[in-house]
Amino acid sequence: MPSYYLAHGGGPCFFMDWPGDPHAWDSLGGFLRGLRAELPTRPSAIVVVSAHWEAPLPTVTSGAAPALIYDYQGFPAHTYQLSYAAPGSPAVAARVQALLGSAGIAAAGDISRGFDHGVFVPFKLVEPEAAVPIVQLSLVRGLDPQQHLAIGRALAPLRDENVLIAGSGMSYHNMRGLMGAGPAGGERFDAWLGETVSAPPTTRAERLAGWERAPEARHAHPREEHLLPLMVAAGAGGSDPGTTVFHDRILGAPTSAYRFG
Repeated sequence: MPSYYLAHGGGPCFFMDWPGDPHAWDSLGGFLRGLRAELPTRPSAIVVVSAHWEAPLPTVTSGAAPALIYDYQGFPAHTYQLSYAAPGSPAVAARVQALLGSAGIAAAGDISRGFDHGVFVPFKLVEPEAAVPIVQLSLVRGLDPQQHLAIGRALAPLRDENVLIAGSGMSYHNMRGLMGAGPAGGERFDAWLGETVSAPPTTRAERLAGWERAPEARHAHPREEHLLPLMVAAGAGGSDPGTTVFHDRILGAPTSAYRFG
């Protein structure tokens, strides 16, 4: 099973009329809807690392039926009624914790945590039947890229167990640029990301660990929580090559997604 870094859009963007441009998210929505057809087989479970959960330790949702967390503000009322009843998997959550522990990475489980919109918004398109169990994995506070690459490497065996590992973020996440309050830019950082993802794995890891030195890095990511899921996906990619599987300009900014393996 490959690992992916996915763009999850803006809030519940695929399920509403986006102000000013009702077709702004069409291309990304089409990519997400077509993702399952690109997989070698239907996964038995999915582990999603969302930009919208940070914890002191890497923490997994360990409940059997996680609720939804509508962690966005100012959107139409109906978007707070969206449903996505994908089951959790206590067994996969335990496996994630065991793999991290074997790599010397302390981890935790959270039986009451639900799925935030970095999970249910894109996966309503990827897996609309909500039949595949999902476990969400947090980022670790401090957002150390090396640490998240190591987390991905520790989880790589899941790929041989038919588990899809997906980082869910945005390759460009400067809200002033996206909302038109400032210049979007980001083209040089997007080009750097594409080159980095396709580099040999050792070079890829070195470049991702030093991402702040890339051109326009802090313009594209004033805070890096939407980029760090890429580190987990790339770490899980191991020695497999990385490729750009989606690219478009959305709300004036470059938006990309990547696959490893």
